[in-house]
Amino acid sequence: MKTSYMNLNKILDLKKWNNLQDSLAIVTKLAIITVDYKGVPITHHSGIRPFCKTMRGDPNMAKLCEKCDARGGLEAVRTNTPYIYLCHWNIVDIAVPIIVDDKYVGAIMAGEVRIADSEEQQLLEQMLTVPTKGLAQVYNKEEIKRLYDSIPTLSYSEIKEAAQMLYSLCNYIVEEAMNKNLILEVYEKMTPLKENSSMDDFSTGYSLDNIQHIKRELANTVTNAYVKTTLNDHLVCKNTTLQPAFDYIFKNKGEKFSQQKIADLCHISTGYFSRLFVKETGMSFSTFISLKKIEWSKQLLEKTDLPIAQISDELGFNEPGYYIKTFKRYENVTPSVYRKYYQEKL
Repeated sequence: MKTSYMNLNKILDLKKWNNLQDSLAIVTKLAIITVDYKGVPITHHSGIRPFCKTMRGDPNMAKLCEKCDARGGLEAVRTNTPYIYLCHWNIVDIAVPIIVDDKYVGAIMAGEVRIADSEEQQLLEQMLTVPTKGLAQVYNKEEIKRLYDSIPTLSYSEIKEAAQMLYSLCNYIVEEAMNKNLILEVYEKMTPLKENSSMDDFSTGYSLDNIQHIKRELANTVTNAYVKTTLNDHLVCKNTTLQPAFDYIFKNKGEKFSQQKIADLCHISTGYFSRLFVKETGMSFSTFISLKKIEWSKQLLEKTDLPIAQISDELGFNEPGYYIKTFKRYENVTPSVYRKYYQEKL
């Protein structure tokens, strides 16, 4: 692999990644920034909290923040897993390493949230201990205290799920980029470039071929981060022939399921699959899928601020109008009314 590939600019389309990073910050409720292997930011800071922005704007406080970032990043590289820790202000941060060919090339730094349960907070390592007196001089200022109190809180499980989502997404993008780079290298060696063609043409074509696949993977990652499946979702089928079907359905919630494809996974005909499925679930395949997608969408309506159209898209409905119609058929209200009713109960 070429050494230039170690540059994160070769892995990430920074313009698109910045936009995606902004969306991820909204969905996960985390502030996010991407840095290279030296710790130098290569993106803007998505969702940065006013408190942290103020601290990083102070030369003395900024040094403490940078030390925490550096140590957290080293731990993530050492374990090659997302590392969740506390900064000197007891604010939760996450370091997600970007590894290529066993080499550390950068990291996604996320966090700037507080943990809701004080007992769960004790599970995390504090990267840097600072004398209380030094922090108190800053915190006792009324405006700083207000900014600190405005930092959102999440449960430890929510933080872990968000960290794993970022890690899975990062690994997927790196893998795709490596495959693309390898193809380009082979192409360069095996095929002389024609006078009217360029590597950019080849690269662009390859990216377009994969864009829908990337979109589906991202939809599944975001959805799975918020949708809690019940015990019934992972039950062991009475007829083990159908198990691959259920495993696939619950792993790929955002897909537009074809009965033919699902039957093929079970290595049986669609007719036989249909009979077995009704016997197993008591309903047709299409009804089962519709009910499950509505159930999953209710959780997204309750736990996120995602627009109705985006929820429809992420769960694989043909278009928002069809999703709204299906939702109303089963729930007797529209998705927006359901969300409003749920929020009023809180």
